[in-house]
Amino acid sequence: MKFLRTFMKKKFMKVRDSGMPDESQWNDFFNVDLVLTRLQINSNVKDLVEVGCGYGTFTIPVSKQINGKLYAFDIENEMLENVREKLVDNKTDNVILELRDILTQTTGLADNTVDYVMLFNILHHDSPIDFLNESFRILRSGGKIGIIHWRSDIQTPRGPDLSIRPKPEQIIDLIDASRFTIDIDPFIIEPYHYGLLISKK
Repeated sequence: MKFLRTFMKKKFMKVRDSGMPDESQWNDFFNVDLVLTRLQINSNVKDLVEVGCGYGTFTIPVSKQINGKLYAFDIENEMLENVREKLVDNKTDNVILELRDILTQTTGLADNTVDYVMLFNILHHDSPIDFLNESFRILRSGGKIGIIHWRSDIQTPRGPDLSIRPKPEQIIDLIDASRFTIDIDPFIIEPYHYGLLISKK
């Protein structure tokens, strides 16, 4: 275990319509192994950033796959405490948890220093391009961004309102071709999500 910083005087900007259900219900919405495989989160990745770790659904499995540090950010201290307990139970020592709003404070990481950024179920924010800009700043050349989001073509048991879910083509429109290449075009992740993978030029 590394550390858990808290910024008690900071006001955090919560992504719209981002409430979390019961943890056991939440975890049933994802095929974690499939997501990691399709989005190339494996031992070829050294340092990785997770934006919005929530219950740690992906944090723990990802920490076991990569070869470096996992920087997990969230704006809810309760979520981070939950994940911290899981890290202790799993004897995981390569995860750095931080209470931080990366849109107002950035990740705090240096430019060109990480291999991978996970943007999972977060691009329905009012300004999704801000997440891509911060990702570009901290990624090394060739570093990847793995994206998943709730599908908008079907009803799902959770997720933000259908009206604010970004469609795959809308996310592609956000991607600056001078900065990123699309490694894997949008694909369905049954039952409720889609994914895509891009990399920094």
